[in-house]
Amino acid sequence: MTSCDSIGTPMATKHLDADFSKTLVDQMIYRSKMRTQLTDYGFYFDKIPMYCDSKEAIAISCNPVQNSRTKHIEVQYHFIKEKVKKGIVELFFVGTEYQLADLFTKALPVERFKYLVRRLGMRCLTPAELEALENESA
Repeated sequence: MTSCDSIGTPMATKHLDADFSKTLVDQMIYRSKMRTQLTDYGFYFDKIPMYCDSKEAIAISCNPVQNSRTKHIEVQYHFIKEKVKKGIVELFFVGTEYQLADLFTKALPVERFKYLVRRLGMRCLTPAELEALENESA
């Protein structure tokens, strides 16, 4: 156990922004591939929709002017401005209470979890309901 190395958490920024060879990764490549796959399934988008709960981030991305409020942002994060300008991406504001991704990324209270599950068109089954379904199919 003395020779073990600690690792970062799966959501650590260093793992999301660089691949194993420490080369920066363009997240738009993933989104573009997903767009192609969705198009193959019959879902067509003029622009890739991206949802954000920060009006400030959307304003900065849609405004091509560099000012004192944005000078602290690292250059590598300005790629989204280019994609918005080229018309590849469209940004939408979604309030925090409607962020469905929170279901997969945060520990939520039971009621909030159930609400987001319903918003996805799913439902939570209690152990008793699961057992009843199992007995039905047997």
